Amino acid sequence: MARHEELPVPVYQNLEPVYGSGSQFEEAELRFNNLKSKFVEFFGHAPDVYARSPGRVNLIGEHIDYEGYSVLPMAIRQDTIVAIRINQAEKILRIANVNNEKYPMCTYPADPDQEIDLKNHRWGHYFICGYKGFHEYAKSKGVDPGAPVGLDVIVDGTVPTGSGLSSSAAFVCSSTIALMAAFGVNAPKKEIAQLTCECERHIGTQSGGMDQAISVMAKPGFAELIDFNPVRATDVQLPDGGTFVIAHSLAVSQKAVTAATNYNNRVVECRLAAIVLGIKLGMKPEDAISNVKTLSDVEGLCVAFAGTHGSSDPGLAIKEFLKNEPYSAEEIEKITEEKLETVFAASPSSLDVLRAAKNFKLHQRAAHVYSEAKRVYAFKDTVSSDLSEEDKLKKLGDLMNESHQSCSILYECSCPELEELVTICRENGALGARLTGAGWGGCAVALVKEAAVPEFILNLKEQFYKSRIENGVINNTDLGLFIFASKPSSGAAIFKF
Repeated sequence: MARHEELPVPVYQNLEPVYGSGSQFEEAELRFNNLKSKFVEFFGHAPDVYARSPGRVNLIGEHIDYEGYSVLPMAIRQDTIVAIRINQAEKILRIANVNNEKYPMCTYPADPDQEIDLKNHRWGHYFICGYKGFHEYAKSKGVDPGAPVGLDVIVDGTVPTGSGLSSSAAFVCSSTIALMAAFGVNAPKKEIAQLTCECERHIGTQSGGMDQAISVMAKPGFAELIDFNPVRATDVQLPDGGTFVIAHSLAVSQKAVTAATNYNNRVVECRLAAIVLGIKLGMKPEDAISNVKTLSDVEGLCVAFAGTHGSSDPGLAIKEFLKNEPYSAEEIEKITEEKLETVFAASPSSLDVLRAAKNFKLHQRAAHVYSEAKRVYAFKDTVSSDLSEEDKLKKLGDLMNESHQSCSILYECSCPELEELVTICRENGALGARLTGAGWGGCAVALVKEAAVPEFILNLKEQFYKSRIENGVINNTDLGLFIFASKPSSGAAIFKF
């Protein structure tokens, strides 16, 4: 039997396989009917096909996908739907949104080679990422989609934007899959996951690939262990009796704006930690600089060192060879026998980091990555262990708490609002709570016993959100966007009615 990443995105004639029955089905039916009538209103005819792709929440495994380690996310029920029709009469791309006031219609030429104007950010650019990627993919497979034609498109997204729940990946994935469906091109899910990860780079995001992989490959009722190089997904069935509650800290994480001091800074610190460990464990400095890109590249050396002390924990090498205090650039250059500007000469964003950084915390960053990578596997092993459901939930909660502690103290990617929110979650009975996504804002995820969810959400509204509503930070009517429960939901799908 083919692994599910080898299969194409499923095509359905009705909504039930994706949205289930009951109130969620009714809600979805209303959305699709509304989408169709808007399409007719804007373009004068119904769409040919619809595609949907969900947002995601990462349960454990933060800031380690770019270090080569596996992560463990699940899809959430919020998604982005793209309705599309080929328009032979017009040679333009017309991209509209159900929320027309907030996202006015964007038009683009029907040209797969167009450059995306990054200085002039428009919401429609995410569709163009998918459009360019689809044509690049077709060309690489020797498929000729024919001369560029006009497209009529409407988008309806319910993934909160700027919250670390991958609204951009949901949009790029659903756009790419809708285009494939409209032109009758099919591909295995793993190729679509890889393609959409590359698509998003057209908009300047160096994504690790987790967001696209889970959005395309998720299955209802399962979280997924995602491995990279090559992309693979392994089902992880979470124990009954627990639900995840996702709550927004209301601090917006401006990942692109603060990259030099936050996100990209950590990527640079991890690379430096890996190079220094490599040298201390016997590599020649020039070999370490040219061959060591991530901490996973030197893990074998660290484990071999631990073996001489009767252990298999790579953390022993960190304790032995990386000092607790921050390193200056000069101290690292002494070890590497090379200027840092030369080490990172090929990466403009890393050179920005070097200009902004006062010093580098190598011990802490490496300790987080190795311990977090172990927690991902401990999480997966707990789920498949023969512990009782009760004990499983407790152990998973403990791992989530340890992960947050590591993100907060060792990786320093939390913020005061996230700390307050995580504390309130635990005080109100969460078995575990942690920041999720890049951090420095965005959401927390809490593991809560299913029976306790309504009261838990009520308490969070009272203790965290109420004062922020009173201060005008958010409107009471929008609360459902900022706090909600989610079981693992299904991945991408195509609808032809």
